[in-house]
Amino acid sequence: MVSSFSRQSGQAAAADQVNFVPVALDDPLAQPLLAELAAEYAQRYEMEEDAIAAWLRDGPPGEFEAPDGGMLIGVLDGHPVTGGAFCRYDADTAELKRVWTHREHRRRGYARALLAALEAEIAARGYRKVYLVTGNRQPEAEELYRAEGYTPLAEPLPTIGPVFPIAFVKDLA
Repeated sequence: MVSSFSRQSGQAAAADQVNFVPVALDDPLAQPLLAELAAEYAQRYEMEEDAIAAWLRDGPPGEFEAPDGGMLIGVLDGHPVTGGAFCRYDADTAELKRVWTHREHRRRGYARALLAALEAEIAARGYRKVYLVTGNRQPEAEELYRAEGYTPLAEPLPTIGPVFPIAFVKDLA
């Protein structure tokens, strides 16, 4: 599936130019996503960048592959500007992971378009809900997820060092 996701408001004009391409985790288009995520997480959470890069890259084999998962990269003028992945959480629920927008392309509606494209793909795979976890030092992500209809779970998740995970869920039905 290669698609252009269309939106009709404000920042959406720029987002209309993004084509979403399915890729594998080791695809060259995904590498800027992984590299920038590792650098950003290392800075925000005061952790070792190489360890984060390995964690982002070395998940379970096939985690983001069909039929249970997938990864989309939003491409603008031949360059990746946003991307994200999903995998099976349970029979009815997909988990979003690796959601990212390049720092030079933020606040243009690309992340919202990405979420919509991922949600459409997730629904097409038969999932009815989306689950995700973000961290306490990512207020922009929290704001985006709330604005896009995700509800924070009341039960706090266990902390992981300096990371206080915040879980969200959204019904797609």
